[in-house]
Amino acid sequence: MTNNEDKTMTVKIFDTPEVQDFLNIVAGFDQAGGSQRAKQIMHRLLSDLYKLIDDFDVTEEEYWSTVSLLNALGHDTQFGLLSPGLGFDHYLDMRQDAIDAEAKRTGGTPRTIEGPLYVAGAPEAEGFARMDDGSDPEAEVMWLTGQVRDVDGTPIAGAKVEIWHCNSKGNYSFFDPTQSEYNMRRSIYADGEGRYTARSIIPSGYGVPEGAPTDVVLKALGRHGERPAHIHYFVSAPEHQHLTTQINLAGDPYTFDDFAFATREELVVPAKRIEDPAEIAKRELDGPFAEVVFDIDLTRTDAAELQHRHKRPRAKETEAQESQLAGSAKV
Repeated sequence: MTNNEDKTMTVKIFDTPEVQDFLNIVAGFDQAGGSQRAKQIMHRLLSDLYKLIDDFDVTEEEYWSTVSLLNALGHDTQFGLLSPGLGFDHYLDMRQDAIDAEAKRTGGTPRTIEGPLYVAGAPEAEGFARMDDGSDPEAEVMWLTGQVRDVDGTPIAGAKVEIWHCNSKGNYSFFDPTQSEYNMRRSIYADGEGRYTARSIIPSGYGVPEGAPTDVVLKALGRHGERPAHIHYFVSAPEHQHLTTQINLAGDPYTFDDFAFATREELVVPAKRIEDPAEIAKRELDGPFAEVVFDIDLTRTDAAELQHRHKRPRAKETEAQESQLAGSAKV
């Protein structure tokens, strides 16, 4: 290494008055318009990134390669896929857990990440619904059931249980045009005893697309992009805190190695194979099936804003509103 190269490696300009003044201008602090909060957040974000460039001596080649990767992530609408992979979704859950603990809203079923694949407007049913359309005959039949209660064990009649999961190939309806509309997506209102039941199929685990921008980022970190077989839930009822969660099926090789960090010990549920002819007949099935039981406990709250899912851009938030950009995501 030459002396000139050595000097370049040790150059630090972040703390100079020129750079600090420049950051204030870039963040809009010298302008009357705009949002003060946006300015503060942008100033902090840019400051951290400028300092990172200084501290790690980021080269122009590295910087522009990163810009290209960010463009690719945006083109494929994969920021929503990379977000859980980098732990942001789980970190937000950790913060919300701490907020709930401070407010003494504890004892309910643990939350975990929503992911980017919820679609509003799924068919509704009372007590029982068949979720799959029968187009995956080789898949194992799943009998999914449970009871919604409050933290004292009292059943919550009429609780709304929204469920969605992928097929046996790891694909979700709406995002997978080969599937029928709302395949394996249902909203079930619990019966008088707070019970819900769904007939569906056992979903498979899946991974981020090979070679996709998210995969490129994860491989740079020496990580995989695999998820275990799982089932998503929104659960809500008046005067109770809305729950966003998902269960992971026990025994999947990635149950405790989920790239999205969604696994929580209390949310790992076995799929018990049932071969008893009487039980098969009771459910009007043609052969053995897997029974998955997931009971749900909701915490009470009088805060109206906590009784509904939080607002965020979704692929389809209402039947009338749809984000085509999110809907085209390659996941």
